[in-house]
Amino acid sequence: MSPSTSPRFFTEREVARHCTKDSCWVLLGTRVYDVTTFLRMHPGGEALIRSRAGKDLTREMEGPPHRHSPNARRWLEQYYIGELDRESGAEETLRERSKATEQGENSAEKPKKVEEEDENSPYKLCSSVDLDKDLVDWRKPLAWQVGYLREKYDAWVHQPVDRPIRLFGNPFMEAATKTSWYWVPVVWLPIVFYLCWHCYTTLAQGNTRLELTSDFSIPIPKHVFPVLFMLGWFLWTFIEYCIHRFVFHMKPPAHNYYLITLHFLLHGQHHKSPFDGSRLVFPPGLASIVVGLFYMSLCKMLPETLGVSVFVGGLCGYVVYDMIHYYLHYGSPKRGSYLYSLKAYHVKHHFEHQRSGFGITTTFWDHPFNTAIPDEKF
Repeated sequence: MSPSTSPRFFTEREVARHCTKDSCWVLLGTRVYDVTTFLRMHPGGEALIRSRAGKDLTREMEGPPHRHSPNARRWLEQYYIGELDRESGAEETLRERSKATEQGENSAEKPKKVEEEDENSPYKLCSSVDLDKDLVDWRKPLAWQVGYLREKYDAWVHQPVDRPIRLFGNPFMEAATKTSWYWVPVVWLPIVFYLCWHCYTTLAQGNTRLELTSDFSIPIPKHVFPVLFMLGWFLWTFIEYCIHRFVFHMKPPAHNYYLITLHFLLHGQHHKSPFDGSRLVFPPGLASIVVGLFYMSLCKMLPETLGVSVFVGGLCGYVVYDMIHYYLHYGSPKRGSYLYSLKAYHVKHHFEHQRSGFGITTTFWDHPFNTAIPDEKF
């Protein structure tokens, strides 16, 4: 709802009617919120919000067991639709109220003209940003604007919004930054399956040996392949942690326009719009650069078959990483499951602990490097 628009008023009965997954409203004091589109994104699960539909969430927002962050509260405001009319005893329907509101607005001053958007635009599915007060112009591509934010960039990028981001004006460049989740397994899993078969059959020939010295080497039997595969997967979890912490979460200098822009393109846009489904996985073209470097490094350090065996485990780990990352944003894992705890952990990273909680598929590396988010129940 635009800040300049007069709020609608709803009776308690009207609010209480919206208690399904197709239409779910909640209250915060007398403020009414339509959180239908947020149900499957909620870290505590869809059922947790639906059980409180039509009710006041003030106590739940304050805690215990979980006190919601300022970012979470700002996020909720995007779903604000009106106010609760506690005094009204009339049982007028929502349609009647809307009609009365529209008639009242027509009899008042003529509102300012607003640029019309295409009815099929994805922006109409998301809550609006205050275009007059925001630090960037959301009507234009953001990639070339964020560098001018300078010292305000870090605070701005970590205040998430629920709307798509357009990075580039050129449609081909813009399309290249978007990837549907299913392209990750489609592109990479055939390579994983082929390399697994190739490495196992090569090791089964019994000709692969690991040279420890110029005079001594040991044979590598085929049943070692699962060990090498899991070693590669474990190695990927460390690479995942390092990339997320030291590359994606570098803090660019406030005076450096280019580093700020690079950071926004790599990861900042994901923190600004964490539920933009088209940018939750790596485009295969960009991922192939990291994959290629990983492959070449292993093949230089180890005999070819051993290096490829470790590599394919790491590649499989990457595919699982991207799939889990997408699921943590859009899935509804069962309460008490491993993925449930990962989802809660990752959402806290987005909304409250942006300088910690860098593990995605596992929180293992956060503990030795002292970047773990404190345990907190939802």
